[in-house]
Amino acid sequence: MDRQSTPDLSSDPSGATPPLTTVAVIGLGTMGAQIAEILARAGREVIGVDTDDTAARTAVGSLAAATARSVARGRITERERQSVLARFRTFPEVRAAADADLVIEVVPEDHALKREVLAALDAVVRPDTIIATGTNALSVTRLAAESQRPERVLGLHFFNPAPAMKLVEVVSSVLTSPTAVAAVTQLARDLGKDPIAVGDRPGFVADGLLFGYLNQAAAMYESRYAGREDIDAAMRLGCGLPMGPLALLDLIGVDTARTVLEALYAASRDRLHAPAPILGQLAEAGLTGRKAGRGFYTYEAPGSATVVPDAQTPADGGGRGAGRPVRAVGVAGSGTMASGIAEVFAKAGFDVVLAARSPQKAERAVARIAKSLGRSVEKGRLTAGERDAALAAITPAGSLDALAEVDLAVEAVAEDLAVKQELFAALDAVCKPGAVLATTTSSLPVIACARATSRPQDVIGMHFFNPAPAMKLVEVVRTVLTADEVHASVRQVCAAARKHAVDCGDRAGFIVNALLFPYLNNAVKMVQEHYATPDDIDAAMKLGGGYPMGPFELLDVVGLDVSLAIEKVLHAAFRDPGLAPAPLLEHLVAAGCLGRKTGRGFREYARR
Repeated sequence: MDRQSTPDLSSDPSGATPPLTTVAVIGLGTMGAQIAEILARAGREVIGVDTDDTAARTAVGSLAAATARSVARGRITERERQSVLARFRTFPEVRAAADADLVIEVVPEDHALKREVLAALDAVVRPDTIIATGTNALSVTRLAAESQRPERVLGLHFFNPAPAMKLVEVVSSVLTSPTAVAAVTQLARDLGKDPIAVGDRPGFVADGLLFGYLNQAAAMYESRYAGREDIDAAMRLGCGLPMGPLALLDLIGVDTARTVLEALYAASRDRLHAPAPILGQLAEAGLTGRKAGRGFYTYEAPGSATVVPDAQTPADGGGRGAGRPVRAVGVAGSGTMASGIAEVFAKAGFDVVLAARSPQKAERAVARIAKSLGRSVEKGRLTAGERDAALAAITPAGSLDALAEVDLAVEAVAEDLAVKQELFAALDAVCKPGAVLATTTSSLPVIACARATSRPQDVIGMHFFNPAPAMKLVEVVRTVLTADEVHASVRQVCAAARKHAVDCGDRAGFIVNALLFPYLNNAVKMVQEHYATPDDIDAAMKLGGGYPMGPFELLDVVGLDVSLAIEKVLHAAFRDPGLAPAPLLEHLVAAGCLGRKTGRGFREYARR
């Protein structure tokens, strides 16, 4: 077809595209088979095309097994199952797609291969057939321009596992017909998905944010800053994510992740997208993740999700020796975090001294703890006896002098280095020899607090997450001077308090904030560049990534001023241009739009 003679987009004079009832899926790997299953279950006639007969048979077998499970669970009848199976036919050649209303290609992420597939489709499909590429890294615009019908080419990005994940990104190029976009968007809704419309740039919304975060996690592991289990546990427990980043890289495929990152870096030139060398090393060695049986973790067999121990699996106890006995814990501070931490230790059976700047502040903090414990009783999480025992274990005090005999002193005061250093100097003078001194800082250098004392070997970081009673994670931060015995003591205390401790070194952001806040900053940049709205970005990350909150929901909860402060610390520490806070975030903070606490951030909130 001559590119100058554009065919009618529809036989309907209104310009509406006919329903997409027959759909061809080119490529029957994991994603292709999943998309075929969704379509067949939704009543579409599905033409599966793959030159590999084994892949085609596997796709048919997967659909048979999935529908059999649905029958066993009472979700469909056997008759309905047979209808679904009858709607899925497989063929070895592209010409089988000749009568399709829509073709979805999901062949490997290789531009030459996708171009070859689209050229073959140009020769066989009808002029009004829509062609959708499943790429998440390559240019939809370039693929469309190389087609004979660029107005009918768009991107359709499903997420793995496609039957479960609700998000579908519908990607338009500058050449795409609005009627084609409308037809595919309606199809996505008919499939029970939540489509969002995005423009053509590598990674689109969800992967554009996700893969930078995954890449930083890989680099963090490669630098031996933290172990793989600790990195993954930190992000699951600290952020509520369904999977840790390294486990997710293994699921996606290390080679696939590297390809996506190469495309992102080519477009952005942002060092945060430059693939971590370990991704290339693993890919070249064939250690591509679950599909190979080994990646960052080792699996029971290729394709298995079951992790098995290997040489990197931590031994029980992590090789740590015995720590110092801790029976009494002091908490310095009277705010929300101080109260929460005191509650954690009291419920764990420790004697707790809560020291504030005045007896009144200490009493108010204990009253806050009493209310929190009362809510736990109402919800059935504690008995009345356990509540009373926890409250009886807490002694309020109006002076740091009350911490003289504690075995562990935990500061939970303002995130201001001068304030913390002054407090540590006071704790050094008050606390008995051998007492462990811990800071709850989330962004300041622990060593700076340690050097304010005459016993830096006894100082360590214990970064609790808010709300401390509910959040399981504690980042245990060693400085270069922290004694092994002190580290062991804190690990034992965390275990006794039923917290999950992860080890990391003393550098800006530790694990969670160092991975979380660049991701949040990149989301702000997307809005700043008018690529997507906060609503679409939040939906993409919740529906496509399984995140409990979208980045803008989270920013407004954390506080834009707090977020900006952390991002400035990360930028100053690592000197990476990609970590520079987004100007839009700085402008909102300057305008006093700090999130929920001021009634306005990226969204507006009703004043209480």
